[in-house]
Amino acid sequence: MPKKKRHGAIALLEFESVAAGIHASDVMVKRSPIALLRCGSIHPGRFLILVGGSVASTEEAYAAGLQVGENRGALGGSVFLGDVHPSLHDAVLGKRRDVEGDSLAVVETHSSPALLAAIDAAVKSTPVVLSEVRLGDDLGGHALALLSGDLFDTETALDICGARAGTQLLASTLLPRLDTDLRSVLDRGTRFESCPAWEPSGAEYPEEIACSWDA
Repeated sequence: MPKKKRHGAIALLEFESVAAGIHASDVMVKRSPIALLRCGSIHPGRFLILVGGSVASTEEAYAAGLQVGENRGALGGSVFLGDVHPSLHDAVLGKRRDVEGDSLAVVETHSSPALLAAIDAAVKSTPVVLSEVRLGDDLGGHALALLSGDLFDTETALDICGARAGTQLLASTLLPRLDTDLRSVLDRGTRFESCPAWEPSGAEYPEEIACSWDA
């Protein structure tokens, strides 16, 4: 099975309309030889474009996408990462890693480009594990990341994310001693639909439940 390519640079653009996003996608792929890694609509009526390739080709496509967004007044946010951290590159493309260490940092931003900029800065400065990245889908257009590791490292990473995201930071939290059962659940992901039922040993519940409709 062929190994997936890892691109040296990636860029993410967010548009306020689907029509503008599709237009920009066409312009970008025609402008330079980049990989169109992902593109599509997210809530509420926005459009994301993720491209990757060499630094020069990605930057050229990124500039073309920015121009479309500015001309149409539809650019919601953007980020160009000319030296993207490998763990962020893989996480954006769907790779998950188990939560490690004692602590967990959760970061939410208003936009997906803001999250990538913040997380890239954090993982380049601290030895945290990037366990999950979600961009837009099922989050009302917001973005989410889980960072895990030792308490000092996750706390530092959270501070870096907050400083880098600025006003785009929606919320963040630090769990210094993550519950082991919750850890097992989060290792499967943060989506409600894919969350497994988890009944730890010692959970209390009645052996028999009398239902009124059985009477």
